[in-house]
Amino acid sequence: MSDAAAPREGVRPSVAVLDYGSGNVHSAVKALIAAGADARLTSDREEILAADGLVVPGVGAYRAVMEALRASRGDELIGRRLAGGRPVLGICVGMQVLFGRGVERGVDTEGLGEWPGVVTELDAPVLPHMGWNTVEPGEGSRLFAGIENERFYFVHSFGAQQWHLQVQPPFPSPTLTWCTYGAPFLAAVENGPLSATQFHPEKSGEAGIRLLSNWIGGLRAATL
Repeated sequence: MSDAAAPREGVRPSVAVLDYGSGNVHSAVKALIAAGADARLTSDREEILAADGLVVPGVGAYRAVMEALRASRGDELIGRRLAGGRPVLGICVGMQVLFGRGVERGVDTEGLGEWPGVVTELDAPVLPHMGWNTVEPGEGSRLFAGIENERFYFVHSFGAQQWHLQVQPPFPSPTLTWCTYGAPFLAAVENGPLSATQFHPEKSGEAGIRLLSNWIGGLRAATL
């Protein structure tokens, strides 16, 4: 980004929260504002492409979220941002759809394919996985800097339980954060401009605000 486009000192980074009809996402906007962003819920194409960061929320069934994304051309906007190295953060099903496929109760749905792999039902005796849980951040995680031992709020029955992407030098390896509920699953991924959390930062109290603040801090660094 040119110097002319960089934010002035003290100006909050702009964050677009993608509005494509996926449930009540106003709590995410409020949490982002509390974390230091100028956050807005929007479906405006130019605003989404121009924002310093894009948040992709998601609740409900994998197929329903994918259908809503495609109907609103949200999938194109995510792809365009990532092609230009522009930061994107997926939350909950907004993380799940970044993988190649989702299989829910026999329904197989093609995802965005930013990462290879399939989202499947958790291998746990009781579902959904709902409530607070600890995570195991990958070494050098920026999202979890200073909050490595905190608990975060989950509500889901499906998740990515394996990681298949192989990255060759000079590209850095993604930072993977795992959680265990019955069996291990991915709680968060940091992969260049693309990050995602299976839990809800906006429902995770102070720890969630700090995680969002860490992500927003990366937006500041990227635009200076």
